[in-house]
Parts: sequence; C-alpha cells; structure tokens
Amino acid sequence: MSGTTTAAVGLRRRAAGAGANRWVVLVVLCTSLLLVAVDATVLHVAVPAVTEDLKPSAIELLWIVDTYPLVCASLLILFGTLGDRVGRRRILLLGYALFGVASAMAAVADTAQVLIVARALLGVGGAMIMPATLSILRQVFPDRRERALAIGVWSAVAAVGAAVGPLLGGFLLEHFWWGSVFLVNIPLMLVSLPVGRLLLPESTGAGDGPWDVVGALMAAAGLFGVVLGVKRLGGGEPVDSAFTVVPLVVGVALVVLFVRRQRRRKHPLVDLRMFARPAFSTSVGCIVLAMLALVGLELIAAQYLQLVLDLSPLETGLRLVPLTFAAMAAGLFGARMLRRFGPRRMVSSGFCLTAFAVVLLTAMGRQDNPGLLLAGFVLLGFGLETTLFGAYESMLSEAPPEQAGGAAAIGETSYQLGAGIGIALLGSVMNAAYTPGLTSVPGVPASASAAAGHSLGEAYDVAGRLGGPAGDALREAARDCFVHGLHVTLLVSAGLLLLGAAMALRLPRAMQCETVAVEVPSPRAGVGTPTHAPPVDVGRGG
Repeated sequence: MSGTTTAAVGLRRRAAGAGANRWVVLVVLCTSLLLVAVDATVLHVAVPAVTEDLKPSAIELLWIVDTYPLVCASLLILFGTLGDRVGRRRILLLGYALFGVASAMAAVADTAQVLIVARALLGVGGAMIMPATLSILRQVFPDRRERALAIGVWSAVAAVGAAVGPLLGGFLLEHFWWGSVFLVNIPLMLVSLPVGRLLLPESTGAGDGPWDVVGALMAAAGLFGVVLGVKRLGGGEPVDSAFTVVPLVVGVALVVLFVRRQRRRKHPLVDLRMFARPAFSTSVGCIVLAMLALVGLELIAAQYLQLVLDLSPLETGLRLVPLTFAAMAAGLFGARMLRRFGPRRMVSSGFCLTAFAVVLLTAMGRQDNPGLLLAGFVLLGFGLETTLFGAYESMLSEAPPEQAGGAAAIGETSYQLGAGIGIALLGSVMNAAYTPGLTSVPGVPASASAAAGHSLGEAYDVAGRLGGPAGDALREAARDCFVHGLHVTLLVSAGLLLLGAAMALRLPRAMQCETVAVEVPSPRAGVGTPTHAPPVDVGRGG
C-alpha cells in the first residue's frame, strides 16, 4: 500500500471514530444483536411451561410463537428507512426502550392474549434494532476492510445468540418460572440505553423530500401478509385454505403496489435503483437462496436426531453445537477470506462447500453415526456463514451510505422471507417423499396410514395406539420413509445451493475499497477540506 493510501485510510478511521471509539461502538451494537437473536429462540424451550400455565388454545399457542418473527419481518423496511430519515441512533434507542418494556410485560403475562401482545411489541422493538445496528456499523466503519471485520464479528454474535437462546432458556426453566426467559433482557437494556446514548454516533441519510408514510405502511402490511401466508404453508396448512391464500395474495399485491409507488416517487422510501447494481441484487438473491435451501433442514435435522436416533433434546442440542462454532469461526475469519479471495469466489465457494456438506449428510441412515454428523455439521456451519457473510458485506458496501438503513432492512427482510419460503418448500418436498410409503403398510388400516402420513411424530402416536405387530410395522415403515424423505430433501437443498453458487458468479471478483470523503483539518483554524481516499483493490480474485 502506498504512503498516500495509508494516510487516507488513517484519515478515514479518525473521522469515523470522532467522538467514539468505533470498536466500542461495535461492542454496543453486538450486544443489541445478541439480545434480538437470543429472544428469537429462547421461547422455544419454554413452550411446554407456557402451555401448562396459561392454557392457550392451539391458535393462541401458534401466535405466541410466531408473532415475534412475523411482526419483526414486516416492520424492518419501515423502521430501517425511518432511521435513515430521523436518525439511526434515535430509532435504535427507542427500540431498546420498547424491547425492555415488552420483555417485562411478557414476563408477568397472566393470559395468552397479554403474552401475544407482548411478543408483538418485542417484534416491533426487534425491527427497530436490527437494521439500525447494521446501518450504524456501515456509518462508523467507512473503510471497507475494517467494516468487513466488524461484520464478521457481528455475524458471529448472531450465530452465538441463536445457539445460546435454547440453552439459556433451558437453564432458567430449571431454576425459575417461564417468565424468567424474558426478564434477562431488562438489565441488559437498562445498561444499553445510557451507554448507547453516550457512545453511539447519530447519523441520517440525505433526508430529501417527505418520508413516504403511505409507502411504509403499504410495505409493512404487504410483508405481513406474505410472511404470514408463507409461515402457514410451512406449517403444513392446506394450500387452498382462505386463511393462507388471502394473506398471501393481498400481501403480494401490496408489495407490487409498493414497488410501483417507489418507482414513481421523486424521493422514494427505498431507492430501487440499488437493485440495478449487480452486486447488490445478487447479494440479496444469495441471502434468500441460502436461507431457502437450509432453514428447513434445521427443523428436519432436529426431528431426525430425536425421533429416528432417539436422542434427548439436550443431546440433540449438543450435536448441533459444532455447527454453531463453525459458523462463529467463519464469521471471525470472514474478513480475511474476503480480502484474500474476493466476494465472487468467497460466496460461490461457500455455497459449494455447503452443498458438499448437505450431500455428505445423505449418508445418514437409521443408525447413529456421530463422526459423519460432526463432519457434516461443521462443514455446513462454516459454508453457510461464509456465504451469508460475503453476501451481507457486499450488499451493505454496495448500498449508498444515505440508504444504509433501507439496505440493511432489505437484507434482513430477505433473510426472513428466505427462511419462511424454505420451511414451506422443503417441508413440502419432505412430505411428498415421506407420505407415499405409508399408504400400504401390511395390517395397518387406511385411516391410520393417512394419519401417520402427516408427520413422523404422529406416526409414532398412531403406532402406539395400534400396538402389536401392526404398530411395530407402522413404526418401522415410518422411520424408513422419514429417512428416505430426508435424503430427497437434502438433494433438493444441494441443488438450490449449487444454483446459488452459479448466481454468486455475478459478484465482483475483488473487494473494492470505495472512495470515502472525510474532513481534513486545514492549517486555518475551523476550516475543513474534503479529501478522497483512492479506491484500493484488496481481493486477489482471479
């Protein structure tokens, strides 16, 4: 690196760190992310205790679990773009406060309805926090090399949060009541609010023209309908059900109208011209495809470990721990890999490595093979995180700084939509491969076979009620059919991942460090002169 470039990078770092150490800011932002990631999974282990205490109906229990991710995904664009307009730190701090209040409300909820409302408010708070953390990170780290390292730490913390949630929830449930899984948020928020107000820098976008309130509400309602419809499909609801079709159709229509509205407006809520940039649109597509291909496998893998291999929930969680540690390692080494290989080779290789891991896992059968599972999960976690890291970093770096909140919201929305579609798609593939094999089990009535075809867990229940040789035959057939369905689903997922690898070839070969304008103190007191650091080719992609 030349002396001029070194000086320019130093100026950029000093400018970004004015008033606050950027690495301290990263710690504060990662704490925010950790809370949101933990809260997304911490309730899963508390569902039986909640059911026993509050006696919710089946529909109420579904909303208790799904309200948080549903509301959060719907409001990401609204709050991401609002942060660009009124201040990202302001939205983040409001999110902190709302998250703390909603956590207290959830902890003391004495009815299912109160808990559902509290979970919805937690979703609102999460939607305020998530895009704000990424957009502030984009502002505080203008140098792409440092930003890549920061995003790596950020993504590693997200992996930790997703894994810690169930473990923390299980520990608290062993010693306290179910509401304690929400109370842990409050002391952290009480610390984060004053620390964030003191240390986090405020930043906004260009602020040209009025904020499009109608467009923001249209996007929120449209995404709510789309995510709700997709979640119902993923939950096995009938495709022709009005409660599935109507939200999906209305949601898609509103999203289409939102896009048309943004194209017509002089000052759009989301500048859709970002999608004309190949690196941005490709990164968003890679995020969707990675989650679409893999998120359903997590649910299927948990069922395989518990229902086929007869592992306890704790043993299942421990088997999945290597996946989390591999994802953490990929996040921490992501910046170095991005500099070495460039976005194109990094994301494409991540897809290929993940596809290899998925194909490797097709060797899973009815017998436990710990070594195979360890190797497959390690490769899966490392490959997936490598892919998502490269895609997120490229997407955020490609977006204009003034659109950082909107870009971060688009990335998070793509993640949520990909996850929802993946559960629906791979769940359908699994059912299509699993069900036919149970239609003609010797000695099993047709009605029992039809009920067993819904899921492996239900097949075990039916087999238990039948008893005798017929029950044993149904149990064995269901287990064989599930393993077959798992293999088919893995192969479909591998195909989607290879499609993602081909898509990633549209990304830039090398990591381009963009030109950033900073204020350089002039020899004259109080006068600043903008200086531009030249772009630097860091990657060695060929």
